[in-house]
Amino acid sequence: MGDPYILMLIGLAVLAIIDLVVGVSNDAVNFLNSAIGSKAIRVRNIMIIASVGVFFGAVTSSGMMEVARKGIFNPNMFMFQDIMFIFMAVMITDVLLLDIFNSLGMPTSTTVSIVFELLGAAVCISLLKISANDSQSITDIWNYINHEKAVEIIQGILLSVVIAFSVGAIVQFISRIIYTFNFEKRKTYVSALFGGFAITAITYFIIIKGMKGTPWYTDIKGSIEGNTLLIISASFVVWSLISQFLISVFKINILKLIIGVGTFSLAMAFSGNDLVNFVGVPIAALNSYDAWKASGVSADAFSMGILARKVPSNVWLLLVAGAIMVVTLWTSSKAQDVIKTGINLSRQGEGHEKFQPNPLSRIVVRIAMFINAGIRKVFPDKTLAFVDSKFQKPVIDLSRDKTYEMPAFDLVRAAVNLIVAGILISIATSMKLPLSTTYVTFMVAMGTSLADRAWGRESAVYRVAGVINVVGGWFLTALIAFIAAGVIAYLISWSMVMIPVLLLVVIFLIGRNTLIHRKKSKKEKKQIHIERAELITINGVIEESADHIAGVATRVNKLYTNVVNDLAEHDLNKLRKTDKHVAKLNDEIDGLKDGVFYFIKSLDETSVQASRFYILVLGYLQDVAQSISYISRASFKHVNNNHKNLKKEQLEDLKHIDNTLSKLLDDISDTFDNRTFDNLELIINEKKELLKKVSTSIEKQVARIRKDETSPKNTTLYFSILLETQDLVSALMSLLETYEEFHISSRDN
Repeated sequence: MGDPYILMLIGLAVLAIIDLVVGVSNDAVNFLNSAIGSKAIRVRNIMIIASVGVFFGAVTSSGMMEVARKGIFNPNMFMFQDIMFIFMAVMITDVLLLDIFNSLGMPTSTTVSIVFELLGAAVCISLLKISANDSQSITDIWNYINHEKAVEIIQGILLSVVIAFSVGAIVQFISRIIYTFNFEKRKTYVSALFGGFAITAITYFIIIKGMKGTPWYTDIKGSIEGNTLLIISASFVVWSLISQFLISVFKINILKLIIGVGTFSLAMAFSGNDLVNFVGVPIAALNSYDAWKASGVSADAFSMGILARKVPSNVWLLLVAGAIMVVTLWTSSKAQDVIKTGINLSRQGEGHEKFQPNPLSRIVVRIAMFINAGIRKVFPDKTLAFVDSKFQKPVIDLSRDKTYEMPAFDLVRAAVNLIVAGILISIATSMKLPLSTTYVTFMVAMGTSLADRAWGRESAVYRVAGVINVVGGWFLTALIAFIAAGVIAYLISWSMVMIPVLLLVVIFLIGRNTLIHRKKSKKEKKQIHIERAELITINGVIEESADHIAGVATRVNKLYTNVVNDLAEHDLNKLRKTDKHVAKLNDEIDGLKDGVFYFIKSLDETSVQASRFYILVLGYLQDVAQSISYISRASFKHVNNNHKNLKKEQLEDLKHIDNTLSKLLDDISDTFDNRTFDNLELIINEKKELLKKVSTSIEKQVARIRKDETSPKNTTLYFSILLETQDLVSALMSLLETYEEFHISSRDN
């Protein structure tokens, strides 16, 4: 085991496995969003279809492996040792970068990350080699970097964003005009022709073009090339007839079939195109090691021009990689978070928005509204009325006894998403371009959602902000990948001892991110989200509001105590952290209030009177949150401005108030957690003692001002805390009285 490069290969193999896991967690969004968002097929069946597609794609990906070997740099300019340093830096950076984005639930491009990591590491090593050679200057770097191919790849990736968005929007607009939202009522031949076109596109571009990456393509090459038009025409006729037969005889919804086949094809295209991002570098490293070992030349003298040759990848290695991808697909919780982001931004209806508006999103929406107004002035009213009639959404009448979970979008849009994305990705794969599948699928979904009028006046500014955040994250990915890979390559070239150190850092950070993500997921599971299509009864209102009250009481209790303790210690950092938690509580309550519309829509006929009660509960909770927010902010501002600490007597009074308030909030939390609502009257009576203590503290402070108080800032802060505490208690008592009244009336009824 004296050979350090063997250890590096082992490290690269481990990193490849980790990279497959974090990479699939990020890229599963690419081929699962449409099927899951449309609810066309059971999730379990979707996963099975996608898993088979991933396996097939793994076999066809060998041609793409050349990108890792010679797509970004000129291998003949580097020695074996240089190449190993570059590859190690790339894999370490890639694993860390993708895991960070997964933990944030943001889809990023594995293609962009690997391209810019290779570029960054290669540039770094090139500069080191140039600096060590007196006969070379900085301009010689273009001899090391395959800048023409690198620019072609980067331009292709950026151009794909525009093309994917535009093509997706155009195809969706045409499809909606043909199908409308009442696609079940269309003539069967329309669905048959649509099915013929869709499946023809999928089979040609995915199956036939995908076979170019396999060893046996040469056997059928003569039959395929030169007969493109004949193959496409025959496929269209055959698949249209098959679609008509399935619709007429077996009553099969052809759109569901298209979504199933499209999911398979997109999973296959993803695996065929993106597998290089995860295992291309380690496989290239293995090929490099074999060539160097056979040469007998020293590692720093053996030129790696051999990487410029076409070397077929080991099919068994690709299948193992495919198996790891499939296992990850079934087990990764981070993949679910990334999927939620894509579906949330493209869903048809309104609801909770993950992203907040920003100035740029507001400008974009205003420009779009201006353009839309101009278009409506240009086209005749009859034309506009005809188009509008095609976009009329059906009203779904939900009966009292039926819970109906609405899909994020319908089958037509899901089918278009899969067809367009699959075709674009497979074209790039056949041309050996490492197109970003994330860019294509995400932008196709955004284009189709825009064309489908999913971004209404109520949601457009949030959706555009989300797209800007995601796209901005892509550019950030490129910048970080380039810089980080360069820095890590420099550290490794400085001393190979840095390799195990960096690997330990990778293990630590991934473990830490995983624990943080699990903790976050547990918190989210505890939160109750309003399903706008689910009917809610009076008991449901009581249960949901009780959970909200118990949660707010527990958190306010902790936050108030933290503010008092942090103020006593004059600890600015702790007050800053507490203020962030207070802001988060306010945001969550604002989110509940934003969902009131959907809550009221979800009430059954016998529970409509509960809407007033629920609105009052949220109002009181908001009052409580605003009070603790003011207390926290005032305390933070006081300490941040370096004012004097509160006096001992003031802090003692606040401690007594905190103890009494803590007991009150504990009782409220226990009562609502355990649903022992008969205790409400006893808790309401406890407020008198607390309010008395607050009044007494105010009187004491007035007396101190008259005698020995010398700090007006302390007085302002102290009175602010006491008065807001009064408001907080009053809001809590109003809340409990309202709840007691509603509970009694609902029980009597």
